[in-house]
Amino acid sequence: MKRLYNMRWTLARRALQLAVLGLFAGTARLGWTLAGEPLLDGTLSASEVAGTIPLSDPLALLERLAAGHMPTLTAGLGALIVLVLYSLLGSRTFCGWICPMDMVADAAEWLRVRLELKADVVRISNKVRYGLLAAALILSAATGTAAFEAVSPQAWIWRDLVFGTGLAALSAASAVFALDLALMKHGWCGHLCPLGAFWSLVGRLTRSPVVRVSFDDAACNRCGDCLRACPEPHVIRFASLKETGRIPAGDCLNCGRCIEACGENALKFRIGPAPRIRTSSDTHQGENHHD
Repeated sequence: MKRLYNMRWTLARRALQLAVLGLFAGTARLGWTLAGEPLLDGTLSASEVAGTIPLSDPLALLERLAAGHMPTLTAGLGALIVLVLYSLLGSRTFCGWICPMDMVADAAEWLRVRLELKADVVRISNKVRYGLLAAALILSAATGTAAFEAVSPQAWIWRDLVFGTGLAALSAASAVFALDLALMKHGWCGHLCPLGAFWSLVGRLTRSPVVRVSFDDAACNRCGDCLRACPEPHVIRFASLKETGRIPAGDCLNCGRCIEACGENALKFRIGPAPRIRTSSDTHQGENHHD
């Protein structure tokens, strides 16, 4: 039971990822409905819940805009709904809780550790993904098509598992798995994915999601287990965490890996603003007021 508890957020993420995929596949292949309408119709790029609530990938919409295609009102509304949702949850919650590539990356990490393979045969900056995001928009404008949508491995996996034979999904997953296993730890999600870069930028702009990972400095012994577990370890900087009491928005996936790894319970999910950190100046002001 303790092991299951220690994996609670990983198990929750897997359940949600598989559930969302199952809803898409069940609607497409088995005709699942809700109130007489398709339950979850479409793909991660553009879908509709029960024929009523549109959901659109904001990056795909930007690519189509760059390509010169004006979105429909429904697509624009769907993108706005998704933006607001992930701005509240933490923008890269999509990467940690919905995107199928998260399962592939975790599987590669699991095997790499057990085979004791070198973590980073190839080293590149995680900022490369922002360059690839810009390149995707430029290519969309140049070609008149949604450039990243055409080659996105997560889109291939999703479309093929829901509508196809599974062969394209297997090819895309195998390519990312091999990259993460043999060349770069979290190579695709952490260094190359333009969609991850987009959601990271959204997180930096919104800055205050409702769901955040809080940090208790008094409980932390600086063992570094959270750093080893985190797919974006640069977000865990103890000096700044001590001041803010929370993991910064932006690159954090809200995946809970750091929480599971922390034996001191110094990291926890928190809903709402982080608690105000009491500083030495607060103490002096309190003493002066008492006097």
